[in-house]
This record gives sequence, structure tokens and C-alpha cells, in this order.
Amino acid sequence: MSDSVQASSSQPFSTEAYFQSQQPPPTLAAKTAQVAAFVEKWQGVKGKRVVLITSGGTTVPLESNTVRFLDNFSAGTRGATSAEYFLAAGYAVVFFHRLHSLRPFSRHYSHSLNPFLDLLTIKNGTEIGVKADDAAGLLPVLRAYNQAQESGSLLSMDFQTVNEYLWLLRAITREMAPLGRRGMFYLAAAVSDFFLPDERVAEHKIQSSVGMFSLEMDQVPKVLRPLVQEWIPEGYIVSFKLETDENLLIPKSRAALSRYGHQVVVGNDLHRRKQEVVFVERSAKGTPAKGAGNSRLTGVQTPPVMDADLPEVEEYAETWLKLDQLQGSEGREVEIEELIVRELVLRHTKWTQE
Repeated sequence: MSDSVQASSSQPFSTEAYFQSQQPPPTLAAKTAQVAAFVEKWQGVKGKRVVLITSGGTTVPLESNTVRFLDNFSAGTRGATSAEYFLAAGYAVVFFHRLHSLRPFSRHYSHSLNPFLDLLTIKNGTEIGVKADDAAGLLPVLRAYNQAQESGSLLSMDFQTVNEYLWLLRAITREMAPLGRRGMFYLAAAVSDFFLPDERVAEHKIQSSVGMFSLEMDQVPKVLRPLVQEWIPEGYIVSFKLETDENLLIPKSRAALSRYGHQVVVGNDLHRRKQEVVFVERSAKGTPAKGAGNSRLTGVQTPPVMDADLPEVEEYAETWLKLDQLQGSEGREVEIEELIVRELVLRHTKWTQE
């Protein structure tokens, strides 16, 4: 093809059309087998719950031999942090993450935050130790990491492109379907909204000598609907909504619930996402969803809403979770993800008992 990407006159891709026309990643079969073995192991443990966490951003390559690509803003902080709290709550975790994004436990010592080599000291010329001031902070992280490794309760699996993400997401969720209501799906990845179909991706590096470069992309199909209705109809499904306009956060979260039919949308304002989030859920017979009687949560009943894109009038409840209402022990860092996971575990427990 030419060095400029051609415009497309095709209709928007449905989920079915996407998987019929786009090539699966070469690692699909091997990674699916890993998930199948992991699920089989924990399915046999009575009462054991398993959560799939998607984390980090997806890329859209502009060339098959990729030099340039479009990327989504996400370091994977929320997913990696949440994985630790789900493990602590007794879940087995499939951590489906962007290659080289933050991961559970090692996130505490990234290249920019607490560089690991800065914690170490050399003793007697040959022995390596941890500096006394840093040992207290490292010990609980190392202990939790070792426990996850020894129990086999953490399965990490990476993706890079949006195509890898979509193919593997479908495969993983299908493998988890036998878990029924014991499965939770925590969809925190920042997924590209647009992509280039295979037939319109340049094979080699696009040359700058051609001058002006224009790019027209197709919309990524919304896979949340088939995920909810077909792939894992009994799963407890949590999606995330990030907005920069706080006035859009609640309406768009409610619209997503009505459109896709899942359980919870976690709403985030871009500039406040580390301090507060809002759970948006359907009201049960006009009653706001409660955090199991937890007084630090604010439940707000919202009136019925009608939108031209929505099928019917529905009632919703918002529950605000705020970091300044979470008390940590002296010297312990508190994170909003601890509160998010705590409240989701309560809701998932109720879900499994219904």
C-alpha cells in the first residue's frame, strides 16, 4: 500500500465482524491454555472467587513492522494496585496488563518511584542487604508477593495492541464463564476508541519524504455488550468511566449501565481520580445502593432519566468513595483502590448469594 493510510468507506465494525476480519495474535492459543489451567485449578476450590483485572493502555500500530503507533494514556496504576487488594481479600487474580506497565508489588519500586537499587547496600564487599530505613516498607510487599507466588493465585498476562487486547479478552472471559457468579471482571484498561483494520496498515515504516500524512481510522467495536450478554452472562462486571468534565460523569456512567446491562460503573474525574470515585449502580426498587452499612460512604438516589439512546426510564444510585475518609494505620500509605476493592468485594459477595 502507499505511505499514507487510505480513508475507509466501510460501515462501523460490529464485534462479530471484527473477529471475522482481523487476525488473532500468534500467542492466543498458548495464553488461552494458561488461563484455562488457572481457572480449572481454582474452580475446584469451594467458594474461591476469581477476578480478571484489565490494566494499562492499548496501542494502535501504524505499520506491521511497527515504528510508529498511537497510544492511550495509562500507567496501569489502578489495575496493579487493585490486584494487590483483591489478592489480600482472598481472590485468585488474572492480571491482564499492558506490556511494561505497572504490575502488582513491583509497582512500589518502579524506575521513577523508589528505584530498587537505591534500597540496597553492599556489606563486606560481597553481601547484598537492604538499607535499614527501607526494610520496614519492603517487608510487607515482599511477604505478600511471596504468598501470591507460592499459592499460585496470581496469573499475569500481557498485551500491547488493541487487537491483542480484544482477542485475548474474549478468550479469557470465555474460559472464566464456568465460574459463574464466582467470577468478577474489573475492566480498568484504557482501550483505544479507534483502530486501523489489517488491510489498511502499512507493511513498512511510513516515510516522512511523502510530505503531509493523513489518517482515518475505524471505531473499535464496543465489546462490553457481548461480554455481558454472551461471553460471561453470570459474571459480576465492573467498568470504568473517565471524564474531564465532571458534569458528564454521572450521566455517561448511567447511560453505560443502561446500554450494556452490567453491575457497576466506577466513575473517575481525571483530576480527582486518586482522591475520589463514584460507584453508579441501578437502584433496587428505588433504594440507593449501600456500602454494607458503611457510614463513610455517601449514597445518593438519583431520579429516573430518559435518554434518546436508552431503552427505558431507569433509576440509579451513586455512592461516592473518598480517600480522606479512609483511615490507615500510622505510617501506612492509604490508596483509593483499597476502598474500591473493599466495596466491590461486599457487592460481589451479595451477588454470589442471590
